[in-house]
Amino acid sequence: MQLPSILYSISSALKCKNAKAIVVGGSVRDYFMGMEVKDYDIEVYGICDMDALENILSSFGKVNIVGKSYGILKLSHNREEYDISLPRTETKIGNRHKDFDITCDSSMSYEDAFKRRDFTINAVGYDIESKNFIDPFGGIEDINKKCLRHINDDTFVEDPLRVYRAVQFTSRFGFTLHDSTFELCQKMVDNNMLEHLPKERVYAEFKKMLLKSKYPSRGFQLAKELRVLRYYPELKALVGLHQSPIYHPEGDVWTHTMMALDEMAKLKTGDDKKDEKLLWAILCHDFGKTTHTQIENDKITAIGHEKAGVEVVYSFMSRLTNEHKLIMKIEPLVRYHLAPSQLYKQQATIKAIRRLSTKVNIEELVLVAKADFLGRLTPEAQNGVFEAGEWLLAESKKIGVSNKAPTPLLQGRDLIKLGLQPSPAFKNILHEAYEAQIEGIIATHNEALAWARKLLNIEN
Repeated sequence: MQLPSILYSISSALKCKNAKAIVVGGSVRDYFMGMEVKDYDIEVYGICDMDALENILSSFGKVNIVGKSYGILKLSHNREEYDISLPRTETKIGNRHKDFDITCDSSMSYEDAFKRRDFTINAVGYDIESKNFIDPFGGIEDINKKCLRHINDDTFVEDPLRVYRAVQFTSRFGFTLHDSTFELCQKMVDNNMLEHLPKERVYAEFKKMLLKSKYPSRGFQLAKELRVLRYYPELKALVGLHQSPIYHPEGDVWTHTMMALDEMAKLKTGDDKKDEKLLWAILCHDFGKTTHTQIENDKITAIGHEKAGVEVVYSFMSRLTNEHKLIMKIEPLVRYHLAPSQLYKQQATIKAIRRLSTKVNIEELVLVAKADFLGRLTPEAQNGVFEAGEWLLAESKKIGVSNKAPTPLLQGRDLIKLGLQPSPAFKNILHEAYEAQIEGIIATHNEALAWARKLLNIEN
């Protein structure tokens, strides 16, 4: 296992003090999975206390002691950060995620130290000096078998977030959850153990799952099987909700949503902020069908569901995150997700496309609509070509509104130059001018000025 040179230097310094540095956790797991290793966590055995460890590390870079009471130090070296800790036991003493009694003991055996970890795949260590792997719980075999298995019942249940981590890991890595771990997670859900988890921690697991999974639907399917959807009624309501078999031969709204989510994962742009927004949008895009689905004469419709879903999106996302700006960016993607197909069917005018660009980013909207279109089993979807999206994107590019609304041609400074004093009336005048611009009545700055002079009865 190849490591950054700084870790070999630290290991040598610790060896001089009769201590040993062991690489632990995700970096070892990722090495065996053939993935790029980014974060390195080191556990130090055979050293007397945190002060002694801090003293040794200080010669290698800046040491952050914020987590010192939890047995963790952060070393910054050449713009990289390493978590370096002592072996410890953790005993839960409350419902909050920090309510643990921490006891550091660098004389612990590897097995006892690793037992506090969640899954066997995260409980493999690497001895830097001997270059040997330490695997007391069969984590390497589980990696090869693509099996996610917990280590110990008693320690696992002390952090209920591990249920979400199970969902996230199985989705990201394409692993199967071991039967015993499945039963334990389900029992934790049924015993209401997830209720006190901070939403920030839960959101972080969902975010990793969405951004890092090739098929994020696997995680949501597992969450459904573990009965985690009891906490997310907006998602649970999609299960068994009928759709028109003409447009959705794949089945209920849940099935379609999961298929669309996987299609969105294929369409990721590589920009995590943008991709997260698009993935949440497609997950939420049909929430409105829960209130707007109607069945008459064996015909199933959901007219207006795209607008009805916006309020549901806000309720759902607000329980997950306080990132209000993100939620506000998701909402128009849900509200207008049918617009590309509707405008294409109508062969809409430039004016209509220009107006749409003032409501939503068209490039992003086309991606969401494409995932929605492809996430079904109609012959058109199976063909893989989203004609409506391609048409709308091409038309919007022609008029320069594919990824932004038109820049207002008339500005407040123009009104001042025309002799007006700044006042509340400015807003109304500029709004009317922008509407005229969207309608195509004015197309240049000079035309905007002429329009303003006419409106205000100002002679040239």
